[in-house]
Amino acid sequence: MGIVRIQSRRLQPHLLLNSFLTNQHSIHRLQQRHQLNFNKPKSTRSNFATIRAISTSLSSSSSSAMIKAIRVHELGGPEVMKWEDVEIGEPKDGEIRVKNKAIGVNFIDVYFRKGAYKAASIPFTPGMEAVGVVTAVGPGLTGRQVGDIVAYAGFPMGAYAEEQILPAEKVVPVPSSVDPIVAASVMLKGMTAQFLLRRCFKVESGHTVLVHAAAGGVGSLLCQWANALGATVIGTVSTSEKAAQAKEDGCHHVIVSKQESFVERVAEITSGEGVEVVYDSVGKDTFQGSLECLKIRGHLVCFGQSSGAPDPVPLSALAVKSLFLTRPSLMQYTAKRDELLEAAGEVFGNIANGVLRVRVNHKYPLSQAGQAHSDLETRKTTGSIVLIPDGIEL
Repeated sequence: MGIVRIQSRRLQPHLLLNSFLTNQHSIHRLQQRHQLNFNKPKSTRSNFATIRAISTSLSSSSSSAMIKAIRVHELGGPEVMKWEDVEIGEPKDGEIRVKNKAIGVNFIDVYFRKGAYKAASIPFTPGMEAVGVVTAVGPGLTGRQVGDIVAYAGFPMGAYAEEQILPAEKVVPVPSSVDPIVAASVMLKGMTAQFLLRRCFKVESGHTVLVHAAAGGVGSLLCQWANALGATVIGTVSTSEKAAQAKEDGCHHVIVSKQESFVERVAEITSGEGVEVVYDSVGKDTFQGSLECLKIRGHLVCFGQSSGAPDPVPLSALAVKSLFLTRPSLMQYTAKRDELLEAAGEVFGNIANGVLRVRVNHKYPLSQAGQAHSDLETRKTTGSIVLIPDGIEL
């Protein structure tokens, strides 16, 4: 399988990560040997990006600068996202300042905007995925340099901004083989696909998997990657147009859920046996059916809820077929630096070797983030969505 170079600019030799390495101990030893994770920063300042709105009660310091960002002052629809001037300071110990080149849009941003997930404070700047260039480093920090192209996904939240301050240990270097816009569109989605397929439930050749929302940002990557691993892939989509894309992405069987019952079709495709695993990002509308599609000792992996939170399920419902149910989060699977680097390395490697074809089908100016959210929620989009800071050519 393909390999990708992820390295510190100050370290030699290069470290090669095989995109389908399964020996975690070997990977860890390699990372230790080549010090892939740079020097560990001294400290992490906060769980949220250092970016604050202007207040008449605060005076700007000589080291602060003015930038533009999306701010949410109240929970609600896309219209609550406002394009405002904000103040950004200098990075402190363990921090870097990054000028964003491209920002990924994900359903988790919608969850925070609506209040399904609770932000630490209001107002806040949404966004959990971006790629940019390092413009400043905190005092005493080694392993990062001004000019480095870096990516991050997850916390701290605050990517919908022209610039942001980040904990240095939360970013990864972007290989020159991967376009920054592609990297920004795939960091969170790609690492989500990685931990779902490789760690949450380990998909292997001969397995049959069901992927809901198969033409979406994560769904598209799940289908391609599961196919490459040798699994039989069944995907559900909402339209015939999306069915064509799912086929291109490696779905062996595509179900248009508005036209037929996915539970009945899965039973037909599997001769009544069911599937080893269901990857469900839809939630309420598909949850019960997903349980019915599982074979004995099958796994239901609920990693999203675009249709709303599923109704409570009694444990007795799992006992019928000794089923496994999990609601995982990327943050817990990349909590350690070596886990983050491993996940990013596999994603970048699979892009470089052609296993993953990333569709950046929609680009919006950062100031029009509200329109991007509206289109995402009304299912007008396929593949990945990125925001480009205003003034940069789309």
